[in-house]
Formats: sequence, structure tokens, C-alpha cells
Amino acid sequence: MTPTIVFDFDGTLALGAGPIVAYARAIARRSGDTVFLDLAVSALAAFEAGDTDLYRDGYDVVGSLAAKAGIHAGVLNEAYAASRAALGSADAPVMAPERLAPFLDRVGRDAQIILATNAPSDSIVPLLSAWGVAEAFDALHFTVGKPDGLRPILAHALEAGPVLSVGDIVELDLAPAMELGADTALVGATAARASAPVTMRGTTLSDLYSDIESWAASAVSSPSRTTPLERHP
Repeated sequence: MTPTIVFDFDGTLALGAGPIVAYARAIARRSGDTVFLDLAVSALAAFEAGDTDLYRDGYDVVGSLAAKAGIHAGVLNEAYAASRAALGSADAPVMAPERLAPFLDRVGRDAQIILATNAPSDSIVPLLSAWGVAEAFDALHFTVGKPDGLRPILAHALEAGPVLSVGDIVELDLAPAMELGADTALVGATAARASAPVTMRGTTLSDLYSDIESWAASAVSSPSRTTPLERHP
């Protein structure tokens, strides 16, 4: 039996609001709304500070503000594509969690490691290579279409052994795992206040390195284990 850890990308492996600000900037530029960018940046800061529970993540913040402003969905699609093309550049900077490469190396000795993201692959693969972790993954899945598209990935992994799904959005990254009986790790801005019964939670992925490594080591010896007990940073 082989345990599997399924990682989300944005907000989980890629940290920082750079791509989201780039998305808001592209919306403002394409729509001609001169105040939208300032409003979006302010709302993003409030979300990251935990001052609102209205949104799933930063992209939801920006998208919701755009919809409220009456900005056409086509503009949002174009702006999102532009922000993804700039991912990792000075216009849309991101950073990996500290010590990501050695962590993935260690946990990969006990578990297979999978990336599953709703984002396109174009700018992500070069980033993984630049961070020195591209070879750490046993499989890469892009434009997954979470939550529905995540279920078959998780179900297939569960055939081999226990699964831990790691992400920053309960509804997209973790709810499908809960439904299938897999374990879950919640990270990001909502981790401290979300009421979902996740297995573990932390502000960033690096807060959970030791817990995830312990999960993988335990899963190897006890492949049928599930753990509803939460751990906190």
C-alpha cells in the first residue's frame, strides 16, 4: 500500500498576492475602471488579515468585486489568462514555502506526491523547476476543474492507500477528500477560522511539515488509517 499526498498550487505551494494583484490590475486596465485596483487591493488586505469571511480566497475577492462592479465575465477571463502568463515575473511574484525542496524530498520517501490545480500549466512548470521541486512530483494535474475534477484523482490514489489532500480552499481542495474518506490539511488565510473538520491546519504549508511527514510515515505502517483529530500550529 502506498500513501499519497495531493497538493494544491496557488495559496499552498505558491505564496504571495502577486498573481492576484496582477489579475486585479488586468481587470482594471481592460475594463477602464480607474478605482477598481485600489478597491481590490484593499479588500485583499482585509481578507488576508482575517477581517472578512465572505470569500474563499484572493481570486474570489477580486472576482466578486468585479461582478459587483458590473464588469463583464469576458474581461475577467482575459485578465485571468494575462495574470497566469505573468506568474512568477516581477508583475506577478510568488514564492515557495521555506525549505520546500527538502521537505518534499523527505516526505516523498514514504508517499507519492501529486500536484492538482485548477490553473493552467504554462507558467507553473517553469516555477517548479526554478524552485528545484519539479522532479519531486509523481504526477502533475492542471486545469482540474475542482471540486468535481479532483474526485477521480483522489479516488484513484485511494486505491493504492491512504490520501492526504492539502490546499487553501475547503470547498475546492478538501471537501472532495472528506467525502471520499481521505485526510485533509488546510493552509492559508482561512485556516485559523474555518469550521471544517480538517485533519490538520496551519497558516502556511511549512507550519505543517512535521505533521505531514508524521502522517506519511504512519500511513505506510497503517494504510487503512484515517485521522479526524485536528492538529494546530
